[in-house]
Parts: sequence; structure tokens; C-alpha cells
Amino acid sequence: MKKLLAFAALALAVPALAFAAKPPTPGSPAGNQYHKPTGHAYGYYCQTESKTHVAGTPGTPFSKCVTAMAKLAGGSTSSPKAACAAESKKHVAGKPGTPYSLCVSGGAQLLHDKSS
Repeated sequence: MKKLLAFAALALAVPALAFAAKPPTPGSPAGNQYHKPTGHAYGYYCQTESKTHVAGTPGTPFSKCVTAMAKLAGGSTSSPKAACAAESKKHVAGKPGTPYSLCVSGGAQLLHDKSS
């Protein structure tokens, strides 16, 4: 009787293993942790912005950029220049571009992706 119960349990376990979810392949979008997100991931367009606080200013360039992307996606403004107006236009040593220019280019990319 014990052998019959063990065989029955094994017979039920084998098909369950066959239908178990397989991990995504490395080349597929599901397996790529750096794929372009779909939805409200505004930080994707601001990933070149600095996340360090600047003394005397509220927020970080990254957080200001994310706020600007939300304004663009929400429709409260349709211009990346207007959305990123709160960003600094001063160059940071060792970084290409200014926080403003990086925000505007990210906003243009957001609008391009939104229209596609």
C-alpha cells in the first residue's frame, strides 16, 4: 500500500514540474533588466541626471527631472523646455551637459516614445 501511495504522489508531481514556469531567456525583453519600460517609469528618461543634493536648492536634479517628465506625460505642458525650466543651466565639472539640457533631451525622448 505504501508503494502505491508513493507511486501516486510521484505520478502527480512529475506533470506539475513539466508545467513549471521557465526563467526568461537572456536575450528576451523579459530577461533584460535594462529594457525600456512601458508605463510611468519617468526615471528612465532622467537616468543621466545627478542624484546628489546641491547645497541651497531643494531636491536633486534627478527628482526635478522626474517631476518634469510627469508634467509632460500628464499633459500639463507639451514643451520639454517649459517642463524643465526649474533645472539649473550651470555646467557641473566632469559631467557632459547641464541638468537643464539633459532634462530637455529626456523630455523630447519621452514625447517621441509617447507618440509612437
